[in-house]
Amino acid sequence: MQYTPDAAFGGITGTEPVVQRLLPVRADGTRYRSYSDAVAALAAPGIFENRSTYRLRRADLQSSPHMVFGRGTYFDGIDVGDAVAHEFTAAVLGEITTHDFRAAIGDPCDPACRPMNVALSALTLRYDRTTGAASFPLHRRDGATVGHAGGMYQVLPVGIFQPASEQPWNAENDFSLWRCILREFAEELRGEAEDYETNRGPIDYDAWPFADHLTRALNTARVRAFCVGIGVDPLTFATDILTVVTIDAPLYDALFGKVAAFNVEGSILPAMPFTAETVEQYTNHEPTQAAGAGLLRLAWRHRPILLA
Repeated sequence: MQYTPDAAFGGITGTEPVVQRLLPVRADGTRYRSYSDAVAALAAPGIFENRSTYRLRRADLQSSPHMVFGRGTYFDGIDVGDAVAHEFTAAVLGEITTHDFRAAIGDPCDPACRPMNVALSALTLRYDRTTGAASFPLHRRDGATVGHAGGMYQVLPVGIFQPASEQPWNAENDFSLWRCILREFAEELRGEAEDYETNRGPIDYDAWPFADHLTRALNTARVRAFCVGIGVDPLTFATDILTVVTIDAPLYDALFGKVAAFNVEGSILPAMPFTAETVEQYTNHEPTQAAGAGLLRLAWRHRPILLA
């Protein structure tokens, strides 16, 4: 992976008039400047901050696997992805007749066409070598506290690929897919606070017992991590790096114990068996976020490798 701290994405040429037509009008008759401004003023979820992100600029997971990132912000994605979803909904309801904004963006899978923030979606498999059975936790996202996919199921953990906080030294220190997943594991499965604002310097992952323990077990027989693809949600253009982390049952139980029923972003279902029936249920018959459904399908397809 490569990180190039270039200038933030400057916007999509020629789309301003199209976006303006989608924005609500203030009491004084003027329109909000951006979609994120409107959400913040009218319907802000519990967590809605314009944090720094690592913006995906290029990626190739086949011929020469690599990813290149630049600098971005969380609202970059909101102002494009949520706006095109709003436009699509307005068209379905008959309020507008065209999809001008979506058409102006072009190929949503091309990072050159739009600011492409990415989330890390991790399917966590608890693998019991004795029985050969695997299970995984599942999240039901609370629409009152999250800015994306409220009310839908999703794998655990998931988080935007971004520095731990806005302190300048975090940009380089946290530029690691694994370190991002470590923080999300701690927050979503261990219930630890997402509070990394400090003037003392960057996170010392080697001195953090949980992170050090899991990292030392990585790529051993006890923990294995895989990237199985990158996916783009067709409605909101939300982009996810799809990963699977397989953890041997004794280590999983030692690190996570009894997973809490709730976290700050919603409720956590009891461990689901990793079986064809469960994958079918949550990919075709439940309101599962596109990234989670795609990840479950890919994981089931590649299970001989993931559980080797």
